[in-house]
Amino acid sequence: MKLFVEGGGAGALRNNCRAGFRSFLEKAGLRGKMPRIVACGSRKNAYRDYCNALKRRESAMLLVDSEAPVNPEHQAGQAADWQPWRHLKARDNWPEPAGATDADCHLMVQCMESWFLADRDTLAGYFGHGFRGNALPATDAIEGIAKEQVMDGLQQATHACPTKGRYNKGQHSFELLGKIRPRRVCDQSPWARRFIGRLETKMSA
Repeated sequence: MKLFVEGGGAGALRNNCRAGFRSFLEKAGLRGKMPRIVACGSRKNAYRDYCNALKRRESAMLLVDSEAPVNPEHQAGQAADWQPWRHLKARDNWPEPAGATDADCHLMVQCMESWFLADRDTLAGYFGHGFRGNALPATDAIEGIAKEQVMDGLQQATHACPTKGRYNKGQHSFELLGKIRPRRVCDQSPWARRFIGRLETKMSA
């Protein structure tokens, strides 16, 4: 099964993206039953590559940033009933491709960096001296924090860190992804919990 993920660009960054997601998923309990992680670069590329995989009748899942809050109408009831394709249609005008299901479409709400806020101890340990945790948004409801606030908080919290330097997506993001604790993320992000649960089911089938 292929997991098409947003992120990675080209070259070493693509390798770092795959490594970060692999470490995160292994720590989430998927060691020994991992999907093939495909780092696609942009969100649009991830969607395109996922659609092409379905045309080839491949088993596939999609994981992209939501980039915005998910309308309550699209996440009503149990997680199995949520409708990420309606979110992507409304925000990005991406139609649900033939052969796709809501069960195999997943969102990082509102961006991958939102997951980092669920494990502030790991953030502090990673950036070390000079890290200012009080500059981060003061809430555990990470899915409700706007992407701009997440990114600004990370910038402000790390601007005085002499070893790692200020947070940089290309330099730090996938290394951090591989270090954070999935249980912390799933505790604070229902969409992350939905993603891990579905992946476990799919890879155990």
